[in-house]
Amino acid sequence: MLDSLALAVSVPLIGALLVTAVPGRVQGLGLLAALATLATVGLVTAEVWQQGSLRSDLGGWGAPLGISLAADGLSAALLAMAALVALAVSVYASGYFSRGETETHFWPLWLLLWAALNGLLLAADLFNLYVTLELLGLTAAALGALTGTRAAVEASLRYLLVGLLGSLAYLLGVALLYTAYGTLDMALLGAAVRPEPIAGSALVLMTAGLALKAALFPMHFWLPPAHANAPAPVSAALSALVVKAAFYLMLRLWLDVFAPLVTPWAAGLMGLLGALAVFWGSWRALRAERLKLMAAYSTVAQIGYLCLFLPVLTALPAGDAREDLLVALLLMALTHGFAKAGLFLAAGLVQRSAGHDRIDDLGGTAQHMPATTFSIGLAGIALIGLPPSGSFVGKWILMRSVIESGQWWWIPVILVGTLLAAAYVFRVLSRAFNLEPTPRRFVTQARTEVPALLLALTSAAVLGLAARPLWRLLGFEGGL
Repeated sequence: MLDSLALAVSVPLIGALLVTAVPGRVQGLGLLAALATLATVGLVTAEVWQQGSLRSDLGGWGAPLGISLAADGLSAALLAMAALVALAVSVYASGYFSRGETETHFWPLWLLLWAALNGLLLAADLFNLYVTLELLGLTAAALGALTGTRAAVEASLRYLLVGLLGSLAYLLGVALLYTAYGTLDMALLGAAVRPEPIAGSALVLMTAGLALKAALFPMHFWLPPAHANAPAPVSAALSALVVKAAFYLMLRLWLDVFAPLVTPWAAGLMGLLGALAVFWGSWRALRAERLKLMAAYSTVAQIGYLCLFLPVLTALPAGDAREDLLVALLLMALTHGFAKAGLFLAAGLVQRSAGHDRIDDLGGTAQHMPATTFSIGLAGIALIGLPPSGSFVGKWILMRSVIESGQWWWIPVILVGTLLAAAYVFRVLSRAFNLEPTPRRFVTQARTEVPALLLALTSAAVLGLAARPLWRLLGFEGGL
């Protein structure tokens, strides 16, 4: 019987090998591999929906000796989001890149990144998480430099060095845990870890390394130039998927491995950094001169929102309120993934069609590119948190939980961040709807406009209106 967990990792990896071996058919083989990967991820999600958590010991060797893959509702939901975003990016890339050397390099790196991402979401031990995390960073840095411009290469090199530093800190924490407990399996570690100095040191090292990779304030300095100067499909993947993977791993460590060590003080520090990220990222997005740079700083703010959940989760006891908050966290992450991917793809269309993405010079975009402008507006709805977006539901549950836990000081952070998001989104739209006195040529293709529109629509409406199944996927009884 075929192992769906192993297939979810191996299918994009095989696709990367095929497009490398047959460079004359990279686009067709790449799209075929994307569809096949989506099918395997759909199988994993369906099995988790029906059976609950899954676990597979590769080669028949279980923990602590063998390599194991595992999936639960959280990883399945992020796998599904990643697969849908990656498929949209693949279709978009087939029309974005002209046939040539750049396209030939894009597809193997892109499929390798997808394989690493699936491996990270499914890995059950800390060392294989390190391997997939490192592979994810290396491929992301290489993809970011595809344009070959000096700005892109400099930003990608900085991204690579920062990623290596974060991976090193994470690996040092892994070494400490193995020294203390003799295993790296997360399930076994979760039962063995105790509040002691060596475990606390591992928590600090691993959290710092992952916070650097997730671009959590003030370690976000590498993200805006890397995302803003990469090709549009790469920017979409970096913002929607790669930084989300680092935060996912951080969340796993805090909730599943280091739960006995997580104190209200530590969680409050993460919440404070998240609040600063919301303010700083939103303010810089409002002041940004380029559309892609605005979207990049918005990612800093959105990662900050996710960190605001940590102190509230720590304060709430087990029960319906905590389960609702976990679903809200997942819903915010999913909504941001779809919205940011749609926004970056739309920004790439504007840049490619108009020859630039300067916000003050976007006049005429709404008249000449209505579908793309609509995509930007829909993604903006999700970033602001307006109904019926998934982020509206997530923020509503977060504010309710903040009040229930007595941590009222997070409410102004959410409200100010929402107002700033509305300001930078409406700033872009107001410029786009200005009449352009000089006619310009805007040329777009359906296969590049449709993916951006569908991703933005999913973030602005579908997730919010159809959020209830997430409770069942996570194994909870509640729901909206």
